[in-house]
Amino acid sequence: MEILWFLFAVVMIGAVLGPVLLRRRGGIRQVEPGSPDAADPAEYGFLRQEELDIRMPGADADLLEVLDLVQRTQGWQAASQLLAGTETHGEQRWQRVQAFAGAASLELQQRPGGVSDSPGGQWLRVWRAEAPKDAGGAAVHAEFLVQQAWRTADRGTDEFRIILEEAREACGQAALLAPGDPVPYIIELSIARGLAYPRAEFEQLWLKILDRAPAHMGAHLAALHYWCEKWHGSRDLAYGFAEAAAARAPRASLLAALPLFAVYEHMPEVNLVRGFYESEVVTKAIEGALFAVHAARPDDPMLAHVRHLLVFFLVRCERWGEAMHQLVHVDGHVGALPWTLTPDPAASYAVYRALAVAGYEANGGSPATLSH
Repeated sequence: MEILWFLFAVVMIGAVLGPVLLRRRGGIRQVEPGSPDAADPAEYGFLRQEELDIRMPGADADLLEVLDLVQRTQGWQAASQLLAGTETHGEQRWQRVQAFAGAASLELQQRPGGVSDSPGGQWLRVWRAEAPKDAGGAAVHAEFLVQQAWRTADRGTDEFRIILEEAREACGQAALLAPGDPVPYIIELSIARGLAYPRAEFEQLWLKILDRAPAHMGAHLAALHYWCEKWHGSRDLAYGFAEAAAARAPRASLLAALPLFAVYEHMPEVNLVRGFYESEVVTKAIEGALFAVHAARPDDPMLAHVRHLLVFFLVRCERWGEAMHQLVHVDGHVGALPWTLTPDPAASYAVYRALAVAGYEANGGSPATLSH
């Protein structure tokens, strides 16, 4: 296992950061794990790779407790109670709906069911059957269908479209059960992307969200995908959307970090040009995200999302101390961009964390000098 991790690190470092990273005050020399010269993330209190939680970007003790109970007992009531007690217009409700839907989708993938056993995620079906007017259950079901479409069907196929059309109907039902809740409309943003809504229709959907939760970071991230070059927009449209949101962001909002996500969405798959990370657009986006993190409430559910992306960019920019400061706050949970887009999120995160530690120590840092 160690040699596999080492080979993965070699590929990541070579393809992403170049064979050698040098700084004026010191250099980073790659060594094998276990070498006396190897930097040890554990000395900073970081968890081992196999202990990292890939289900969510940050801690949510109540959600984890309820998820465990639901999956252990296959009863839906605790999930319903948790969502009913979660503030309607906040980020946390959206994240919890995604988590419950994702858990049901993964259960079904792992246990499709057959003649002798019931399929995974049966608790969600029972929830919808026994409490058809439960707004939380309706939202989770709609998001479940969206995740099923993107996970199990090839884009552009009839199967993909049929599942998303079913999800669209489910969003409408969820919206009727909770007229002021932005979540059903946020779920529909992914449907709009998959079904290629015309811009006028997409903008009507977006206005419904702005009427209910104008500063919702999760909604803005979902909408950003539509405007990206690889979907139905362009680099300029995506940057314009992100920069406009950042400009009108209220105090303590993380929307000031949205341009960094736009930059990430338009990065080439492999970029060996260091000057890209020193460019004005990247530097400005990083500074905006750092400002947003500094000004945000410590309990903002979206804060971990921004910190994870900052780790990615700060390491690539060789800003080791700043990267370490973000790692201190997020280590333990890695269910966020960019790690979740890789086959092994924990391994991808661990490579960047190891580089940050090595760079930090090569420039005179140590566990004693790292502020928490």
